[in-house]
Amino acid sequence: MKHFLFKLQDILNNTRCADFLAPLAVRLYLAPIFWMAGTNKLASMDSTIAWFGNSDWGLGLPFPALLAWTATLTEAGGAILLLFGFAVRWVSIPLMITMLVAMLTVHWQNGWLAIAEGSGLFASDRTLGAIERLDRAKQILQTHGNYDWLTENGSLVILNNGIEFAATYFILLLVLFFIGAGRYVSVDHWFNRWLQTR
Repeated sequence: MKHFLFKLQDILNNTRCADFLAPLAVRLYLAPIFWMAGTNKLASMDSTIAWFGNSDWGLGLPFPALLAWTATLTEAGGAILLLFGFAVRWVSIPLMITMLVAMLTVHWQNGWLAIAEGSGLFASDRTLGAIERLDRAKQILQTHGNYDWLTENGSLVILNNGIEFAATYFILLLVLFFIGAGRYVSVDHWFNRWLQTR
């Protein structure tokens, strides 16, 4: 048993040759998320600016045009930089700030859950109420709609819009801030190697 544990430890110690896969996976996971967020805002910039500034049905932030353009360009530009692994530590900072602002201004009042669930540690009165509405919607659809067709590719859910996703993206960006873009499959790696040879 002792020999097996030493052998296992040797295998784990020798995974350094593939340690570039973790930051690459995180970058490839985050890039399309930020690309979609940025380009969706960009596609309807007037509406985005209005939503940033309106306190009745939006965020009610000061300088809405400036903040909307900053968030939009940070997300879309950040997605490109993450994809190619260029300036990853630097771009992680404004992307983390964007996620913090999103958590505090958009998602915080909705609790943790992104999707409403009726039970569990993070369920709240809000999500319990959403489950009642979801059950009623399912009854209506089962009676008056083609429920099997509607749910063929997945079950119906109610969006809770909590901080769960934004917090997850923040944590992944924090990891990239500390470990960087990773070796081999990033511009940062090859640029740093080039700098060392100068």
